[in-house]
Amino acid sequence: MRQVTQEGPGQSPSTVAAKRALRAALRARRRAVVAARDLAKDASALARHVLDLAEDTGARQSADDEGGPLALSYESLPHEPPTGELNRALVAAGWRVLVPLTLPDLDLDWCDVTDPERTPLGLDAPSRADLALVPGLAADPFGTRLGQGGGSYDRALARLSPPAPVVLLLHPGERTDEPLPAEPHDRSVSAVLTVEGVTPSWARGRARRPSPPGRPTR
Repeated sequence: MRQVTQEGPGQSPSTVAAKRALRAALRARRRAVVAARDLAKDASALARHVLDLAEDTGARQSADDEGGPLALSYESLPHEPPTGELNRALVAAGWRVLVPLTLPDLDLDWCDVTDPERTPLGLDAPSRADLALVPGLAADPFGTRLGQGGGSYDRALARLSPPAPVVLLLHPGERTDEPLPAEPHDRSVSAVLTVEGVTPSWARGRARRPSPPGRPTR
């Protein structure tokens, strides 16, 4: 279950409240959106887009110890964009795919998606990844990602070696036009992927966007 609301340390009360309100609204909206979508069709479209993205990323191909390019992904929950087909497609294309194992403190260990024993590979397993596919509820044009509130991916993505792209999977309409509330520890995403394709963020780095002039850092 990925629905958590434990916020990271040092967040201002106003930002915490804003994020909680947004999450509640976005979760309700997502449930309504998913009820009207053909997730099997979505799964096929996402797999096609991910393979295109993987081909573009493959020029880097920093092979891990097992050989071949390395992707971070996850196993989607019922209301999330489906990842089962895209994970299988990446494996078939020669990628090693790691998925998270959530620890009691909400940090993320990792295992190979093809490993039936789910053998933990360690918190630093993402460090050599060539591509990271991550879940979330929304993103803004600056690459700010709104997750479920546990800080799991903020910690995990901090261990990722640049310039590996971080791509957030969303349903259509979940990318906002307005800036989302953010804190300095929040990790940005390089792009958003939906069934409609890939939309790059304005700020492609992993650091969060700067505050506009005259606007206090939240």
